[in-house]
Amino acid sequence: MIAIDALAVDVATMNVIAIDVLKWPGMNVAFLVSLAAATLLTLAAIPYGKRRPIGTPVSWGEAMLAAVYSFGTLFLAFGVVPHQWIDHADKNLGWSRTRIVYGPGGIHKPQSRGGWNPITLQNEEIRDIVVVIIHVYFFGLLIFIWMWWQKRGQTTTTAIETSTYGRPLVRKA
Repeated sequence: MIAIDALAVDVATMNVIAIDVLKWPGMNVAFLVSLAAATLLTLAAIPYGKRRPIGTPVSWGEAMLAAVYSFGTLFLAFGVVPHQWIDHADKNLGWSRTRIVYGPGGIHKPQSRGGWNPITLQNEEIRDIVVVIIHVYFFGLLIFIWMWWQKRGQTTTTAIETSTYGRPLVRKA
């Protein structure tokens, strides 16, 4: 008991520098949760597709439920997630047209500011590039899911076709 009290006193007297990750300007809970939710909702098609028999007819109610689910997931992926990033970049990070990207050591300093680079790159343009990357990520994820859904249940055969005598029907070159 005495050792615990002494440890508490030592910790209380030390100057500890701690970074609160939840208050860090790069942390935006709304953006991260919407990104994770859209990704998980998209990938949820895989366990459902493994469970659903191939060729099973779809009822009207199942089709409506799938349409609402798909629309909600697409709205989250292509509407909410990019909006949350733009909102985070504008408000929390302070990226605007007035802030120019100089890069590490000023290697991207534009000619208008005395540098060598003929392009003036602003933080708002970086924000928009990240939005395009978000769209490409979700578009690629959807293409993957669509391809997986169409190819589910297909098996590749590696057995060579044989004749009635049991010999392979492949001709040697």
